[in-house]
Amino acid sequence: MVRSMTGYGRGEAALHGRSIVVEVRAVNNRYLDCAIKMPRAYIFAEDAMKTRVQAATSRGKVDVFVTLESTGADAVTVKVNHPVAAGYITALKELKETYQLLGMADLPMVARFPDVLQVEKAPENIEEAAGDICAVLDLALADFTGMREREGERLRADILARADAIEALVAKVEEQSPRTVAEYRTRLENRMREVLQNQQIEESRILTEAAIFADKVAVDEETVRLRSHLSQLRTLLSQGGPIGRKLDFLIQEFNREANTIGSKCNDLEISRYVIDMKAEIEKIREQVQNIE
Repeated sequence: MVRSMTGYGRGEAALHGRSIVVEVRAVNNRYLDCAIKMPRAYIFAEDAMKTRVQAATSRGKVDVFVTLESTGADAVTVKVNHPVAAGYITALKELKETYQLLGMADLPMVARFPDVLQVEKAPENIEEAAGDICAVLDLALADFTGMREREGERLRADILARADAIEALVAKVEEQSPRTVAEYRTRLENRMREVLQNQQIEESRILTEAAIFADKVAVDEETVRLRSHLSQLRTLLSQGGPIGRKLDFLIQEFNREANTIGSKCNDLEISRYVIDMKAEIEKIREQVQNIE
């Protein structure tokens, strides 16, 4: 299936206490350029994510945005900082003895002192987190691919319609070309009659001049190649896949043949056909720039 390079996809899920949102956005680019924007704490998942993006698309500037939020109580560990607690208790005893104070250092008092109790977040399960992010990325890429395929189908239909228009113009050129030679022969004969007046005109000379002209303006080879290029264009569009570069090269060949026909023929009607043909080719070229 033909795919556009441009597209957008979004995936969202709550996994293992995390709310994960992944967005994928792509625009045209000659090669694949993938940039991932996510919290630095989860940078370990970047390589696996890029591998998935590379499997999903071969061209385009792709930006991936990852947002993570905790959906439940984080697993934490509370530890006693014994040296600090001992220091506070020793200091309290010293205060009591020195200044003859009443009261005892009890648990609530000591626990409220700074740094006596230390709360530490449980270490991140790297493999689990990377797997969760990649799972949501897969959802976003599926949405992204669906959008690109829908746009690609519209591009394919438009290109095929323009290819049909080019083929119709090629047929008109092929029909008009022999008439151009016949009209040239008539004009040549009339001019020779004017010059020679009553003298006998040599038919062989007229035939020779007409043959030379016909050889100069013959576009059979160009129209045959154009029809071949049209056939290749339709074949590529039916195959689908990453065909953008091939199509780009093929359109250059279209232009080359159309330019040659235009330079060979000095017929006004054929010149009009060539102009229309080049206009359709240019529109196809613009559409091809959007295809992966």
